[in-house]
Amino acid sequence: MIPREVIERIYATAKIEEVVADYVTLRKRGANLIGLCPFHNEKTGSFTVSPSKGIYKCFGCGKSGQSVGFVMDIEQCTYVEAIKYLGRKYHIEIPEREMTAEEQQRQDDRESMFVVNEFCNKWFQEQLWSTPDGQAIAYSYFRQRGLRDDIIRKFQLGYSPEKGNPLSKALQAQGFVQKYIVNDPNTQIGTGVCGKSEDGRVYDRFRDRVIFPIHTVSGKTVAFAGRIMRNKENTGKYVNSPDSIVYSKTHQLYGLYQAKQAISRADLCYLVEGQMDAISMHQAGIENVVASGGTALTKPQIKLIQRFTKNITVLYDGDAAGIHAALRGIDMFLEEGFNVKVLLLPDGEDPDSFAQKHNASDFIQFIQDHQTDFIRFKSQLLKSSAGDDPQKRAELIRDITQSLSLIPDAITRQVYIKDTSDRLQINEQLLHREVVRLQKNRRQEEEKRREERERMASFAESAEQTMQGGTTAPANPSNPTAPTTQVSTATQATPVRQSKLETNYQNILQMIVRDGEKPLYRTADGTVVCIGEFLFSQLQADQIVAPNALFQTMVNEFLLHYKEPGFHAETFFKFHPNPEVSQLAVNLIADKYQLSQIYTKNADEIEQNKQLAAIQKQEQLISLVTQLVMEIKLTIVDERLQVVDQQIKQAQCAGSDFNIMRPLLVTQADLLQVKAELCKQLGNRVITT
Repeated sequence: MIPREVIERIYATAKIEEVVADYVTLRKRGANLIGLCPFHNEKTGSFTVSPSKGIYKCFGCGKSGQSVGFVMDIEQCTYVEAIKYLGRKYHIEIPEREMTAEEQQRQDDRESMFVVNEFCNKWFQEQLWSTPDGQAIAYSYFRQRGLRDDIIRKFQLGYSPEKGNPLSKALQAQGFVQKYIVNDPNTQIGTGVCGKSEDGRVYDRFRDRVIFPIHTVSGKTVAFAGRIMRNKENTGKYVNSPDSIVYSKTHQLYGLYQAKQAISRADLCYLVEGQMDAISMHQAGIENVVASGGTALTKPQIKLIQRFTKNITVLYDGDAAGIHAALRGIDMFLEEGFNVKVLLLPDGEDPDSFAQKHNASDFIQFIQDHQTDFIRFKSQLLKSSAGDDPQKRAELIRDITQSLSLIPDAITRQVYIKDTSDRLQINEQLLHREVVRLQKNRRQEEEKRREERERMASFAESAEQTMQGGTTAPANPSNPTAPTTQVSTATQATPVRQSKLETNYQNILQMIVRDGEKPLYRTADGTVVCIGEFLFSQLQADQIVAPNALFQTMVNEFLLHYKEPGFHAETFFKFHPNPEVSQLAVNLIADKYQLSQIYTKNADEIEQNKQLAAIQKQEQLISLVTQLVMEIKLTIVDERLQVVDQQIKQAQCAGSDFNIMRPLLVTQADLLQVKAELCKQLGNRVITT
């Protein structure tokens, strides 16, 4: 069995555009990429790749899927073989054996910690919105900072009360064990939402702070940042979750979950420093922005941005600290092939304060007018700080040359070399020779490090074999949970026309895949009922079953897994090991998939209904879910009426007496009454007999 942790890492690392580009020539079109479909002959490209969603879809032949599904389809291989292929492509080692008890325990620890984080995230939000202190203290603070309610909810901001350690008590009341509440720095197990004093007392880590939850790209809550609302002596402004087996501050970017689609659409990312900087820019209408969280920028963070764009504009304060932070990040972005722009805001301003004073169009215009490439940025520093001092001037030129040597693309590098030569009046050939020298030195250093790693790995392997008596355990490549046969080519055949019942049921599955795990309402005893749970309970109550095996598989999988920690229906189904399930999920996710008339009927009321996620009001969501159920019930009633009508006609033709026809007529009347009630509730149906 391939460990789930490894599969998740492959899914997180594999970029659909990179996987597809090995087989298809792609070109940019808006936020997506387009090319000629590799699965059917076409002269005009209809094969679309969405980097933000991580999927592909051909609108010519209907083929669709995600990175693993694409490899399975193009190579006609099994799920395990596709996982191994992507593992090799992205240099991810795949252990070909059963998970040990220790590995299984580590996986259980990770899942338990995600459950704790999700509980705390909801709890912090409840404290903000539903308690007197939350409203009087934390909510007032956010309003004073200029945040609207919709932005507070969008970023799931919360509040941790000052007295009584109520979070630790709530966690213990829910049965969460201390192991996952308090962080152990040695094992990195435990979320750290609570601390533990020397006398063994468990206390709330984020007391008297507003809370900023930190999410993975897929939306899982992995950590929290807590900020004080008023200055206190000997108290730090921020308290952050400690590093753990589910969270490393060097591997996350604040706001990326909320910004990823906007970044992909704009093909540009704005990088700011603090959480409030990113949030305020979102509120101003600039959504393609992420924050480094006040820590030094790292390569893993840059890799996250690289999944969505290669264009970055760094926005920092215009003071010395801001200039230093901008300089620190430039070379790292250049090394990864980014097109880097820099913008230092006016003195006394940061992105938060500037966004509060300007709307989106004014802010964007200011950025366009004042942003500069890294050469101009460093050149301006050269003129302002070095002056006529030859030594300082030479040092800054060396710094610029170092940056030039990091640019991986030869043409781009040469363009910048010429630009630098012109700006600084330095001989172009001299700059070029210096860049070549620096690159050569870097390659030599990398080769030395590689040889040292290989030497140490060889030494460790020899030592292990010696301890084991010169033998190694055999590998076990099996994965009983994954498909073991090749992908059927039947999915490429011309699709059979769906019945109305199948279309209605598919509309329900579409809502399940997109929003199934989202809460719909709360019962009198406080139990939260999610969308999927409500829909399937309604269908089961009327004994409505899925019209085909694939749909039933989707139902079974949702009901089996939706209560698992961190469950996200779209991610779960999109990356499902069953290729048929995965492909159907991608079809249901794709923007151009045509929804039923129910959705388009209420288009004006629910903001054109481009996505179900655009529905903001709970009443509209409940109404829409209810309509889905009534639609499928109406279809079933119509089908039964057709059968009864046919039976009545046959009885009339056969000359049957009234006593034989009576039960049929009673059934017909009952069905017509049910249909009339359904049509009345739906509000736009003409009743026919």
